[in-house]
Amino acid sequence: DSVETVMMAERLDGSVLLAGCDKSLPGMLMAAARLDLASVFLYAGSTMPGQVDGQDVTIIDAFEAVGACVAGKMTEEEVGRIERAICPGEGACGGMYTANTMASVAEALGMSIPGSAAPPAVDRRRDGFAHRSGQAVVEMLRQGITARQIMTKPAFENAIAVVMALGGSTNAVLHLLAIAREAEVDLTLDDFNRIGDRVPHLGDLKP
Repeated sequence: DSVETVMMAERLDGSVLLAGCDKSLPGMLMAAARLDLASVFLYAGSTMPGQVDGQDVTIIDAFEAVGACVAGKMTEEEVGRIERAICPGEGACGGMYTANTMASVAEALGMSIPGSAAPPAVDRRRDGFAHRSGQAVVEMLRQGITARQIMTKPAFENAIAVVMALGGSTNAVLHLLAIAREAEVDLTLDDFNRIGDRVPHLGDLKP
């Protein structure tokens, strides 16, 4: 609603929608679908791994460490060292959770520049993706292309296939249904089951 309010108040013709964590990503895609203007989504990127004793650690390691501590396989001090190291800088959580899943979804939908979901927040390649996102919006305006022309039923089916292949967050089901509703695309749980039956889990990924 806040995106819609600003876009309408400022009478903007198009937008580059920037988001970096969990629900803000589908929120921006919902806004793009509802407004049906020239829009490109740009992910802010995930955080880099931290380091403990020369080993990369992410939020995934923190979750596993808590379980190991409960099982008596790790001390609270060791857990604390991991917890303090897992977020060394800016960016979304370093796992295939909601943020990275929905960034991948945005690409699969056609709403992001190809390749823009992958570079971490601190990666200088993000500058180039930001520039190209702005160029893409201008080109969409020139050609009269709007968000709903991109977010079609086949685009949503492609996004679901990507979620299945990457083992993405189950939150993607809720978010894709909500985005589809704003885009006036008929998407149901049956679509997820149908696509999930034919798409294998191909990648066990973390940034």
